[in-house]
Amino acid sequence: MSFIYLASQSPRRRQLLEQIGVRHELLLPRADEDAEALEAERPGEAPADYVQRVTRAKLRAARKRLAASGLPPAPILCADTTVAIGRAILAKPADAADAQAMLGRLSGRTHRVLTAVGVASGARAHYALSDSKVRFAPIPADAIERYVAGGEPFGKAGAYAIQSAIAAWIERIEGSHSGIMGLPLFETAQLLRRAGVRFSHSF
Repeated sequence: MSFIYLASQSPRRRQLLEQIGVRHELLLPRADEDAEALEAERPGEAPADYVQRVTRAKLRAARKRLAASGLPPAPILCADTTVAIGRAILAKPADAADAQAMLGRLSGRTHRVLTAVGVASGARAHYALSDSKVRFAPIPADAIERYVAGGEPFGKAGAYAIQSAIAAWIERIEGSHSGIMGLPLFETAQLLRRAGVRFSHSF
């Protein structure tokens, strides 16, 4: 298969697929789909269970979308990323105050970034989970305010993007840098190969 459908609006996931030479077309939710509802948390749900459940739900919705679209068949890729401190899930911030509060919680401590990936091809679907750790140095309140004022936190789990200016406060990471960005490339490449996807890069 020479291309896949990416059921995600994330420009970072598009960039990461391009990095490994995977041609893709977007397969985004229709206006009548409530995509945000798929990301609703359930009381007491562990972060790893949450991110995998949401990814499975996104992939089911995308398969239905493709079946109803009349588009040519191809593998579908979905992913979801969440940030967690212990069992507490830090979702996308609702507003500037929420973003500042989240970054204040992350400041000076280690948290987890979990990204689940699913690839469907025909009747089969396969999944993988990337679990990484990120440690922030203590971030001054004025630095957090400037970062939030720049608009970067919005639409991002945990209110930050590792490829943005906030990286100046990251002491260390353990795990997958691309997974923290939103698409773990090692696990993704394995899933895509199982689905018979051809990469434009020869290696």
